Amino acid sequence: MKQTDVIIVRYDELALKSKNVRTRFEQILVRNLKSMLKSEGCSFSNITREMGRIFIHSEDPKAIKSASRVFGVVSVSPAYTCEATLSSAAGSCAGIASDVLKEGQSFAIRARRAGNHDFTSRHIGIACGDAVFEKMNSNVTVDLENPDVEIFVELRQEKGYVFTGSVKGVGGLPLGTQGKMVALVSGGIDSPVAAWLMMKRGCDIIPLYLNNDPFSDESTRERAMNCIDVLQKWSPHKKLTIYEAPHGENLLAFLSNCSNRLNCVLCRRMMYRIAGEVLKIEDAHGIITGSSLGQVASQTSENMLAEMYGMEYPIYHPLIGLDKLEITNMARNIGTLEPSTKPATCCMAVPEYPSTASKPKEVVEAEKLIDVPLLVDNMLKNIKKFTR
Repeated sequence: MKQTDVIIVRYDELALKSKNVRTRFEQILVRNLKSMLKSEGCSFSNITREMGRIFIHSEDPKAIKSASRVFGVVSVSPAYTCEATLSSAAGSCAGIASDVLKEGQSFAIRARRAGNHDFTSRHIGIACGDAVFEKMNSNVTVDLENPDVEIFVELRQEKGYVFTGSVKGVGGLPLGTQGKMVALVSGGIDSPVAAWLMMKRGCDIIPLYLNNDPFSDESTRERAMNCIDVLQKWSPHKKLTIYEAPHGENLLAFLSNCSNRLNCVLCRRMMYRIAGEVLKIEDAHGIITGSSLGQVASQTSENMLAEMYGMEYPIYHPLIGLDKLEITNMARNIGTLEPSTKPATCCMAVPEYPSTASKPKEVVEAEKLIDVPLLVDNMLKNIKKFTR
């Protein structure tokens, strides 16, 4: 069986956009496809666009999986190119059938066309079906409902494509079409998944790690950086700009001056404040967290209200309605589960009995006991910006 020579790339939401937006999104998708293929060492000669389809001209089997990992791609099909004629399509189908069909099996031709032709999709199906029967000496049957083998034929204006199946893509919108977001990345299971989900919706991310030293150690930081390295693989078109801010001084201030049961809520509010500063530096549009409603004490609805009370910028919680098993399964598929579950020191500033129903008023009163502007200023003075 000869090697396929093209990969058909399909998208979904892009087709609903206006002509100008669709064209721009397609161009970004093509850029991202090229970046992913190059980053994973896949060979290809060109990537072209037609209405509703993108074509990767490649005989490299590795390119199939790589293309399916690009945000915005809903499915890919390795295909054989033929002329946009009934005879050429029929010959290609017969050749494929001799390789994939066994005696006694059933098959179906799934035909469609795009462009101006003097034949219909039904004509394509009949011509290709007859060719398969002749090639297999009528030792196969047609079953349009539940066939053993499906052979797909797409005849477009200039060329035709024949293939036997598709590989599911990651879906979403092309990365880079929805601006930038600051993603709080702790190195646990949740936050990298939250960042990935917003990448899937087209957002470039700016990871921000809050270093809790001396209330955590290097193992915690390394875990976070390893998760960011995995996220980088999903964004091959550009290096992620990473920020690391010191957070230990803030935690010490809470422990020394405030009711310990409010530590987690006060901690989150300081995280949002420094994330807001990074947002301004990077001209980003929002902040991403890994919060899942009710999962831990700081993520009750009451505490989340108190955490966000008075904050200036949009805060997104893409995991809010997911349970731990769903998030863990996502992390496994994304590739962040293994680094995010390596042994590491848990935050030692978490109180034994944290508040689960903090009120905005009591949190605001607690913050009057510390110098919030000074703490934020110290974080900004000592923040690190780097790439990996």
